[in-house]
Amino acid sequence: MTLPPRVTDRAFARLAEICELTGDNKALRVAVEGGGCSGFQYDIRLDDPSSDDLVLEKDGQKVLIDSVSLPFLQNAVIDFTEELIGARFVIENPNASSSCGCGTSFSM
Repeated sequence: MTLPPRVTDRAFARLAEICELTGDNKALRVAVEGGGCSGFQYDIRLDDPSSDDLVLEKDGQKVLIDSVSLPFLQNAVIDFTEELIGARFVIENPNASSSCGCGTSFSM
């Protein structure tokens, strides 16, 4: 069964912190682009909504996924992790057949 991506509470909380720090209430855009070391790569950035976006919202925070990227992100989980190497938004994508060590590139 295909489901839209899910955003964890931790990711929404971090987005709220970023918006508070920057004073700019932008949404988090998660997109898939061609390229990277495995064929596709994630583009995660702050952005404004477009008319064709899927908007996932909680507590006033928004995560945007454009219609082209959506099929690549079915059933994925968008999370935020803090590790020794740094803190970042991560995508747990069951559609990816392989990914590379950087965590931003994958293949299907």
